[in-house]
Amino acid sequence: MAISKRKKAQYRRIAVYLLSVAALVAVALVVDWGQLQRAMFRWDIVVDQFPHILTGAAKNTVIFTIFGFAGGLSFGLLFALMRLSTIRPYRWFAATYIEIFRGVPLLVTLLILGFGIPIATGWHWPNPYVQGAVPLALVASAYMAETIRAGIEAVPKGQMEAARSLGMSYSRAMVTIIIPQALRIIVPPLTNEFVLLIKDTSLISVLGVTEGTRDLARFGRDGVNHTANATPLIVAGLVYLAMTIPLTQLVAWMERRAKAESR
Repeated sequence: MAISKRKKAQYRRIAVYLLSVAALVAVALVVDWGQLQRAMFRWDIVVDQFPHILTGAAKNTVIFTIFGFAGGLSFGLLFALMRLSTIRPYRWFAATYIEIFRGVPLLVTLLILGFGIPIATGWHWPNPYVQGAVPLALVASAYMAETIRAGIEAVPKGQMEAARSLGMSYSRAMVTIIIPQALRIIVPPLTNEFVLLIKDTSLISVLGVTEGTRDLARFGRDGVNHTANATPLIVAGLVYLAMTIPLTQLVAWMERRAKAESR
């Protein structure tokens, strides 16, 4: 008797579940949990991380993220409008900028702007916050520009035509009619970009930060060097999760709400 496709799929799911459970049981039996706990989660070291990790490292991570996001959003809107411009040189310049900063890894951008330009010109960054936030903003703006452009193009063309028929200039119609509608569309992806920026701040430590501007990743790494234990990195990871999980849930809620409104 032939087995139906539905039954085959059901049997495959059961096999996957059984293999997963078997793998978990094998890991549970093989791992030395006591040694793992001593090496990666010593409670005395956890307690010692607070409140410094919140008042210092987490605060700095938030500052880098906010500066990077604000700059990225501002430049992203500018380059999105340039990409949509009828002036060809503007479109070419914006497209070139976007392709460069989307194609070059953030780490390389940080090193070029943080070390390369000062070495080549003799100019120095005014403070570590600006040195870290500017590369974040430039890279984020390239991604945000494409997101904003897609949001603007998603607004029905009739909206612009109606605004122009009422005597509005193109720029006024864009600012008062089109962009506000586009923002409703692009809020979820922009929130995702904010989450990515929170995690990308961990790369800023390659520039060498001061004691007062350490981010979470640098704080955890310094803690490992000081304690010869991985617990500080685990704590830093948990603080990252405490910041990013509410935002990812907010994005999921906004997407569900948008789908419900579109029905």
